[in-house]
Amino acid sequence: MTSERQIQNEIRNALTDAGLFFRANVGKAWTGDQAHRISPQVLHLQNPRPFDTGLPPGFCDLFGATPVTITPDMVGQTLAVFTAIEVKSATGRVSMRQERFLDAVARVGGFGGVARSVDDALRILRATT
Repeated sequence: MTSERQIQNEIRNALTDAGLFFRANVGKAWTGDQAHRISPQVLHLQNPRPFDTGLPPGFCDLFGATPVTITPDMVGQTLAVFTAIEVKSATGRVSMRQERFLDAVARVGGFGGVARSVDDALRILRATT
């Protein structure tokens, strides 16, 4: 079975000419008042505290902008519309927070959806243009 990471990489590569897309990175780390290197593999933090980095829970895996040409009565300009793609494996489940995020994107006029393949991602983009 293809992993979500592999699907995500395939989608990013396939969309290079379809818009401007980025991978959303998140993580957890530690910070402190002072850091002292004890060895190349060991760092001592004074007053350590954890923190989260990146985007809020539920944010999609891939995000960016899809170019859309608006109708002639709207001057015929091309606009970039926020696009969110949640990548899942064949058996991966979309969390409630992820569903809410995709719903919020749609409510404000963006485009989004769940992609389990490059074809799914391209369908999300085709629905936008």
